[in-house]
Order: sequence, then structure tokens, then C-alpha cells
Amino acid sequence: MARDPANPDDERLPLFVVEDPRVTYARVDHPGDEPPPVRSILDVAVLDMHHGFPNLGHASVVDRLMRFAVEERRRLGPGAPGVRVVSYDVRLGLAVPSGAARFPLVVGTGGPGALDPRENDGVSPYAQGIREDPAWEPFLWRFFDALLAHPSAAFLGICHSFGLLARWAGSGTAVARPPAKGKSAGVVENVLTAEACAHPFFRGFRDAAGGERIQVLDSRLFDILPTGRDRGTVLAHEAGAEGGPGEAVTMVELARFADGTPRVWAVNHHPEIGDAGEQRARLLRIADSRQLSEEWLGERMRALEAWNASAAAERRLQITSSFTLEGPVRAVLARALRERRDALAG
Repeated sequence: MARDPANPDDERLPLFVVEDPRVTYARVDHPGDEPPPVRSILDVAVLDMHHGFPNLGHASVVDRLMRFAVEERRRLGPGAPGVRVVSYDVRLGLAVPSGAARFPLVVGTGGPGALDPRENDGVSPYAQGIREDPAWEPFLWRFFDALLAHPSAAFLGICHSFGLLARWAGSGTAVARPPAKGKSAGVVENVLTAEACAHPFFRGFRDAAGGERIQVLDSRLFDILPTGRDRGTVLAHEAGAEGGPGEAVTMVELARFADGTPRVWAVNHHPEIGDAGEQRARLLRIADSRQLSEEWLGERMRALEAWNASAAAERRLQITSSFTLEGPVRAVLARALRERRDALAG
């Protein structure tokens, strides 16, 4: 059982319950809080992009990473190194990892507000009440540079982090969804591209989904539109009004491992939101501990109801999560654990 050690009384973060004492959690609220590396522990980073905003995403990412770590350590057996999930408060605490080589895996979360922090002035329509210091941005851009350049480092960007990665790469621009579209929320459809269907890893996604159209759990106010810069591979678009691909990009890949597994990829949906019953319990706990609007709670409860509306819908969302998050993340963790075990043994 692990609680944020920097905030032991903070009820915004649920307890992360794991049965393996060598799988732990640490929080970096400010740059000076970063724990030193330990050779016998594999560090995995989470970039928390929520700016203190109430959310399910961060807790879900941390929980799933810790569960994957427990299972992959058990699968590896004796000699498996420990795993520590280190979460950085990027936007509010200005905390960015000091280096990329330390982390074989980094996951960036979703988050509220505009994708350009300079637009979050606390009053603008899409700032969602956030007044943001953009001082973290150049540090994050340099971290992204280092991640892409480091051949054994993997990164998954989710929702807000998808948009930040697109801004950093120059491949996409964030545009507020027009009134005719409204917010994309709940279970919606995306369309895989021809490149995804030919991809050594994601072509299995098309086969499992029974075609190019996939279901995702969504919650976004912005579309990411391509700029025309040829950087990375577009793997999916939102579904358009006529059922074909729309203009907004929803999944990209910037680098892959030699075996075809994605290495730097990002999705504009929420594959981290897992079992609906577990998420409902977490959501109610967060709601009980904070002053939250009925609108905020109601929207998220409706999204969970949509997730669990039918066995077929739940299965299709689980397929999406398995290909866009669980499969590649487990592969990265398993490889990194083996390599660290062998290094320790040598």
C-alpha cells in the first residue's frame, strides 16, 4: 500500500494498493523533490498534467503501472528488480524529470485547460479556471528531445500530453471544437489509418476490432489538426460526420522499437480508465473528499455508464486499451526489467 509521501494527508490521491512491497510510488511536487536513483530499482515516470484539477486519470495511470509492475516482476521471477513509479507535477509544481536515460518508460497524463499554457489565464473560455505559469514548457520540450533521442526510452502521451507532444513536434495544432461538434465525451468512434493497419503492432488492433473503426473513451474540448509537417506517423482520426475519418488526428507514433512495438506514441483518448466498477468507487471517493460540481461528477459517471452499457461496448473499449496502452507498456516494462536484472547479476 502506497500513498503520496510528499502529501500524506492529501485525500485527492487514492491509496495505491499492491501486494508487492518492492513496487512503490513517489511524488515530485517541485523540482527539488526528485528522489535519487537506486540501482536495484527500475524507475518509471508519470508526467501529471492536471494542474491540481480533480481527475481520475492520474490515479488510474499510476494504479495500472503499479499493477503491471507487480505482474511483470512475478513473471520474471527471482532476481527481478523493484519498480518505483515517480509522478511529477509538471504544470502546477514546475517539476520535470531531470533526465531521460533514467526512465525506460514515461507516461504523460491528460489534463484540463488550453494546450498552450499562456492561454490559461484563469478567465478565458477554455482555461477552465486555471491560471498557469508556462515556465515548465521549455524544460518539458528539452525532456521530449532527450526521450526521442534515447533509443531505449519509451513514451506514451494521453489526451493533454498528446496535444503537448504535437505542439513540441510541430506536427499538430490545437483548435477548440466548434459548437456544431461540442465537447467529445464518453464512448465515441475513431478510424484507424492505412498506416495503422499495416503497422507491425497496430495491425493486430484492426484485426481484433474487426475493422478500421474502433471505440474509445473520450473527454476533450480541442481537436489536434495536422500542420503538414512530416514528423511521425498518423495512426487514427476521429470519425467524421459521414462515418469516415474526420480532420482531427487522434493517434500518432514518432518512434518504434526494432521489433515493431511503439516507442514514442500518443493517443487523444483515455485508455487508462479501466474496470468501470473500480473507477466508480475511486470517483465517489474523490467526490466525497473535495468540493466538486455536480456537472463534473455527472459527466464522469455518465462516461463510466457508457463504458459498462453493454458487454459488446465494454469489450471494444478493452480492445482499444489493450493495444494503445497495456500491450506496449507491458512490453517495455518486461524488457527493462530483464535488462536491469541481467545488469545486476553481472
